[in-house]
Amino acid sequence: MQEYPRHYCGVFGVYGHPNAAELTYYGLYALQHRGQESAGIVTSDGKQFHAHKGMGLVSQIFKGDILHDMVGPMAVGHTRYSTTGSSHLRNAQPLTVDCACGQIAIAHNGNLTNAARLREELEARGSIFQTSVDSEIILHLMAQPVLNGEANNLVQTLRRIEGAYSLVIMTEKELIGVRDPHGFRPLCLGKIDDAWVLASETCALDLIHAKFVRDIEPGEIVVINADGVTSMQAFPEQTRRAFCIFEYVYFARPDSTIANRNVYRVRVEMGRQLAREFPIAADVVVPVPDSGNCAALGYSLESRIPFEMAFVRNHYVGRSFLQPSQLIRDFDVRVKLNLIEELVKDKRVVVVDDSIVRGTTCKTRVNNLKEAGAKEVHVLVSCPPHMNPCVYGIDFPDRSKLMAANHSLEEIRKYLSADSLCYLSQAGMIKATGLPASTFCMACYDGNYPVAFDPGVDKHIIERRNGRRGGLSEAVAREKAQIKLL
Repeated sequence: MQEYPRHYCGVFGVYGHPNAAELTYYGLYALQHRGQESAGIVTSDGKQFHAHKGMGLVSQIFKGDILHDMVGPMAVGHTRYSTTGSSHLRNAQPLTVDCACGQIAIAHNGNLTNAARLREELEARGSIFQTSVDSEIILHLMAQPVLNGEANNLVQTLRRIEGAYSLVIMTEKELIGVRDPHGFRPLCLGKIDDAWVLASETCALDLIHAKFVRDIEPGEIVVINADGVTSMQAFPEQTRRAFCIFEYVYFARPDSTIANRNVYRVRVEMGRQLAREFPIAADVVVPVPDSGNCAALGYSLESRIPFEMAFVRNHYVGRSFLQPSQLIRDFDVRVKLNLIEELVKDKRVVVVDDSIVRGTTCKTRVNNLKEAGAKEVHVLVSCPPHMNPCVYGIDFPDRSKLMAANHSLEEIRKYLSADSLCYLSQAGMIKATGLPASTFCMACYDGNYPVAFDPGVDKHIIERRNGRRGGLSEAVAREKAQIKLL
């Protein structure tokens, strides 16, 4: 899918290795697909932190002797795409603070649904924020000596925040991994020699030859220090599991394994399921690379229709700095994927993509195929239609910009100029994972939000910050009256 950027964040941490900074660099390199806006690494030598952050890709930020100067056997790293907060260096992570508890660095993947209210509460008590990311809220809460009238600790802090978060936290002496009680975002534990590793995905462990140990469980806190690895459950009461199923559809690298399911195999099975649900008489199956590759292969295997990589992706495309005229927009679309015309001319083509959000890029691909002489173009999507925005850290736009939320299937087909348009059913998507439906958050498809939220509270606080009427008491009152979406 190319219509709307959704890469969000990757986190990584190392404890007990003399080359912690270098390992973290390569770990972030493997997680670059989760965010290309900014990246950072913070190391600890047991006494002080050494940090470097920048805008751009990991390889662009850590040049020369930068890593050589980042000493210490502990490190935490982050690569970011902004889902909340503006695109500025000050918002790059890991974030650091020096407080009464000592030095703390934090890397966060996810989004807090009660961030606006917590931020206003903290500001009312005198906290001064340096960034616009909700990760800083967690730091401010951790720095409070007393929280809710009790002595503060990490568990107390976690029970104040709501939404999605996989965290890697570093102090001068410890590395800590945390996953929210619903398990929205992935986080795993690995080992290399005598050192321990935390990472968003197992592909980062593979790159540094670390052995996968296990996934961090939802609600679990893992503390790594000189005594080894200890674990505790911060939310012992039963909580609904809500892993983001879009990790299997699109986000995670195909060579990663999550919840004992290889992502590549899941995506191929989604393609096979598409072929079972929508058999089409065609001559060739073509993926939209790279996100559609696995599902298209699955469709081809199940249908026995030949698979061809008719679209060739340019892997060296960066952000365009030219003014967005229509000519430049057309070039920007074409420079990403080029079509091999002879593979589709005079053929009935099944083109497979992972999803359609706005539809503009998909429309261009259909036009490319028909201009190249394709007799028919059938668009198949390896997940259900996106009907709702995500409030848990994925940058899906609001409903007004989601094509499937505002148009019928036939209207979308006509807009794309496709001969047919088919989406994988929600049941078929779940079946392809081999996991029960109760495992997943699928709010972007069915509107069933696992964590209740009230958009009115955030809107109210934003208006207040812009100088309009309102107060904290009103915001809190409105939150208490929030609509339960589950």
